Amino acid sequence: TMDIIETAQDKMNKTIAVLNRDLGSLRAGRANPKLLDRIMVDYYGTPTPINQMGTVSSPEPRLLVISLWDASMISAAEKAIQSDLGINPSNDGKLIRLVFPELTEERRKELVKIVRKKAEESKVAIRAIRREANETIKKDCKDGTITEDDQKRLEEKAQKATDNAIKEIDRIASEKEKELLAV
Repeated sequence: TMDIIETAQDKMNKTIAVLNRDLGSLRAGRANPKLLDRIMVDYYGTPTPINQMGTVSSPEPRLLVISLWDASMISAAEKAIQSDLGINPSNDGKLIRLVFPELTEERRKELVKIVRKKAEESKVAIRAIRREANETIKKDCKDGTITEDDQKRLEEKAQKATDNAIKEIDRIASEKEKELLAV
């Protein structure tokens, strides 16, 4: 019966991890190597994450430099970056440079809206996980595999896990908002 709570907790953690990843790829005013995490390059027929094809560094706040191990992949990598980030990379035959423009006030506000929307979607998912757990708990009680006391105790645990997950989502979202609004 504790499995129910562990499973719910596990799903909640995954939901939070997805939110973290999604928000990590939202661009603030600075260049963050994590922005490239989801960019895939066609590497001889195999879609490969760009960060596994070379090294990425950020020598300045608004600059990313990508050094590919296979220089023949530069144009494929540039194409992937352009279609994903909408930024025109430049290269000198060895290194790809990505200069991030300053964010306008309007764009910052747009990004904050996206953060809030994603956080809200995550909370909805968390509540659905709780509901699913509670339905299983009720069913177990009805089937007589657990007592009513167990049911009450497990439902409280499910609620506690939900509260903690939602608190964590709020923390992550507000941290990202601060980052986006910082000039």
